[in-house]
Amino acid sequence: MTGGDPARRPATTGGDGHRRNPVGGHVPVAGGLATAGLAYARRMGAETVQVFVANPRSWATPAGDPAEDELFKASCLTESIPAFVHAPYLINLGSHTEATVLASVLSLRHSLRRAHVIGARGVVVHTGSATGGRSREVALAQVRERLLPLLDELDQDDSPRLLLEPTAGQGFSLCSRVEDLGPYLEALEGHPRVGVCLDTCHLFAAGHDLAAPGGVGRTLDALVDTVGVGRLGLVHANDSKAGLSSHLDRHENIGAGRIGADPFRELFAHPATEGVPLTVETPGPQDRHAADVATLKGLRERSPEG
Repeated sequence: MTGGDPARRPATTGGDGHRRNPVGGHVPVAGGLATAGLAYARRMGAETVQVFVANPRSWATPAGDPAEDELFKASCLTESIPAFVHAPYLINLGSHTEATVLASVLSLRHSLRRAHVIGARGVVVHTGSATGGRSREVALAQVRERLLPLLDELDQDDSPRLLLEPTAGQGFSLCSRVEDLGPYLEALEGHPRVGVCLDTCHLFAAGHDLAAPGGVGRTLDALVDTVGVGRLGLVHANDSKAGLSSHLDRHENIGAGRIGADPFRELFAHPATEGVPLTVETPGPQDRHAADVATLKGLRERSPEG
């Protein structure tokens, strides 16, 4: 499998580790991407942000506010804040229902176009599932048919990457373990605009024992063996309320779940995460999000690469 586009990876530095792995979170944007979203990010000490540009549980494709879009883009550039968009949860290009597939294409195109406008580095999308009793092979053939044209629209140097996020393995998921990404990327012909977003809670729930000694390293080694160097574009840093191989997507605050805090220190040290931002999607109000960001920054500083 060919690797990703190295030019899309953020620059790294040594020293305090800030550039190697910016740490931040998903921020609410009701009230404006910049006015509300970036203000929230600053209060939680975020060095990177993830946002929704549409209701995550709706097919709506709202137009953005040009003033907020420009302020968000300019502020992220000035403050060196890598930004990401998370596509709506309803998207499933493996669905057996044509109406769902058509709506998924429109929704994902909207997220990709809005991401380009606001200067986001990537768009995260769940990899979907094979519904209606169809085989994984049939579903992946449909993913190929519907997704390749969208990827080919990302033809500008500053176009965002599409970051595939494996799920916790519930239902008939097309990707949950990192090895599942191999057939998925093969279906997409190893497109250079395709990357990966790993969610630590999902990985643990899918059966990757991140809590075991060396578990993070083994998982990231398996990722590189499967998709090549340079594909990893973002990590969702979440602890897990549920146990190993539970297939339950239940996020917990860093260090308060079944994974624990120390494996995140190992994550910072692995070569595959060099230059890769981490965003938290953990429960609670702003002060808990800020605490998770602070915890991760502390682990970053104590990692061998910190």
